Amino acid sequence: MTDKILRIYNTLTRAKEDFSPIDPGNVRMYVCGPTVYDFAHIGNARPVIVFDVLFRLLRHLYGDDHVTYARNITDVDDKINDRALRDFGKDIASGKLSLNEAIRRVTEKTANQFHDDVKALGCLPPTFEPRATEFVEPRPDGKTDMVGLIQGLIARGHAYEANGEVLFDISSMPDYGQLSKRPLDQQQAGARIAVDAHKKSPGDFVLWKLSSPEEPGWNSPWGRGRPGWHIECSAMSAAYLGEVFDIHGGGLDLIFPHHENEIAQSRCAHGTAVMANYWLHNGFLQVEGRKMSKSEGNFVTIYDLLHTEKFGGRKWPGEVLRLAMLMTHYREPIDFSVRKLEEAENTLRKWKRVADTATDTDAAVSGELLSRLADDLGTYSGFQVLNELAAEASEQSEAASVLKASLAFLGFDMSHAGVDEAEVSARIAERLAFIAQKNWAEADRIRDALLAEGVQLKDGKDPATGQRVTTWEVKR
Repeated sequence: MTDKILRIYNTLTRAKEDFSPIDPGNVRMYVCGPTVYDFAHIGNARPVIVFDVLFRLLRHLYGDDHVTYARNITDVDDKINDRALRDFGKDIASGKLSLNEAIRRVTEKTANQFHDDVKALGCLPPTFEPRATEFVEPRPDGKTDMVGLIQGLIARGHAYEANGEVLFDISSMPDYGQLSKRPLDQQQAGARIAVDAHKKSPGDFVLWKLSSPEEPGWNSPWGRGRPGWHIECSAMSAAYLGEVFDIHGGGLDLIFPHHENEIAQSRCAHGTAVMANYWLHNGFLQVEGRKMSKSEGNFVTIYDLLHTEKFGGRKWPGEVLRLAMLMTHYREPIDFSVRKLEEAENTLRKWKRVADTATDTDAAVSGELLSRLADDLGTYSGFQVLNELAAEASEQSEAASVLKASLAFLGFDMSHAGVDEAEVSARIAERLAFIAQKNWAEADRIRDALLAEGVQLKDGKDPATGQRVTTWEVKR
């Protein structure tokens, strides 16, 4: 452990506070993960990247083996049901697939794509990644489950049955609403499962809802049904982190109703004063100055950015997306744009070019960078430190080594420091097009520019097809 003080903005208190873990030997963090009915969009990428940086910082401060990070997968949801019916409706109708089997196909595909996407963004895997469907019914290992939590809430007088549903009674919790600080008359049910009008008060929300024969369901004391949205995270966080843990994170859009209702369920089920001591929320994201939506035509998935030319007419490396996200403080709104990506790409190329001259393979991460990050994840301020290191490297060889270590700490791939492989491939393709047009001047210009950057091209022929091929290597 270290004596560095980590200060973070706590949404619960609306203040920046010194972080004091419950147990320094096991710092615990939970972050709401994706609902896997479709590929993750660029807005989903922001909390994944932000809390990956916090995970890395906590591991540095307390030790890799002393931080537990849980991020869930929501694979039970009415949107998932709808997507399964859309994609596999004919197979379900013909009896080739059950609805549950179709749902599994939808969620497996999208969950696997999510993992590929966040890996490309340079994110570490969490310590645990529970799936909601695995925590509905009582478990053989005795870990917290949703049915058990709901039973406890009913027994304590915080939930009631009404017309086939189990609902949380917000009037049973005098201080309900502390996180969002919304007046009671502004609190609505907000569950992802449709709620009928048989509630004691408008803010009561669904814990359990009965399923029809055509809908997925699990057995419970209240009949075959499925859980509400909020109870899922209460069960999964308690299963891996305990009844009270250190940090709960997510986007601003989750403060109400999701996080507010998580707190209500967890506190009332366990009889605790808090669910988590610190609540962190990243800001909203717009795309090119507008709210992202399919109707606006600016809905962009991480996959689109990495693998298609949908945004800005080209593919973007994952680490460029990562830097573009971190160039804005995590609590501030961000305007995700082609211009921001281009700025991030140029900055990263400059840093890597300098880092490529590093000679000390055991250099430590910049202490000043760590201090900036320890002040509420000040990545924007921290990047000023990296710029200073890059400027100093021409006179101090040590600065390049510290820069390289610092970039690696932040999650950037330094195995080919100074070289953007996707960019090199694109410029080689451009050069080959000029050669095909017999525009030798432009072809030579690209070759010479790459050589000046330390990338040497070698032309040859494919022995099978006889076509021109170009290979390259970095000249140290």
